[in-house]
Amino acid sequence: MKKRIAVARRKTKETDIVVKLTLGGAGKTMVKSGIGLLDHMLELFAFHGMFNLDITAKGDLDVDLHHTNEDVGIVLGEAFKKALGDKKGIRRFGFSSVPMEEVVASVTVDISGRGYFKFSTGETDIAPETQDSYSLQDAQHFFEAFAKHLGMNLNISVNPLSRSLHTTLEPVFKALGLALDQATQIDPRRKGVPSTKGIID
Repeated sequence: MKKRIAVARRKTKETDIVVKLTLGGAGKTMVKSGIGLLDHMLELFAFHGMFNLDITAKGDLDVDLHHTNEDVGIVLGEAFKKALGDKKGIRRFGFSSVPMEEVVASVTVDISGRGYFKFSTGETDIAPETQDSYSLQDAQHFFEAFAKHLGMNLNISVNPLSRSLHTTLEPVFKALGLALDQATQIDPRRKGVPSTKGIID
């Protein structure tokens, strides 16, 4: 099977980000966004999703991490979309549920061409504490940018939230990697695009 490899870049006055991606790789990573917690989570995502992933980012972190965090999500989504090409033969859907201590994260994806993101928690959950200036809201901004630019319906459910942001996010990124690995795999039975419309934008 032909290797599915993509390089995507976004350069603005605020950030300069390059993502190199191989689908169906060996889970090898070199991630340097300048945001330590995000780097660690993306390493877990790629390792469990079996994606080879290189990310280099220069951003205005002296101002705050918002632009870099969101733009990494944007470029990662664009790299996945480029690597998937016309999407012929892909499974399209994926689901995974991963526990860590008291937390269970469930992630469901549909590479439909329509970007949508939803994040659900227990009604009485208290938001995790910020870690190294990174918050749960920052993670949600990352996921939203990623989903929108990949063209993916991304539903994440975490129950319960942990007071530790690391403990909350780690199973989410692992489950996202596993779910996207399923969705991007080639089904040998599928000869065309997995949509009755015959196209996925």
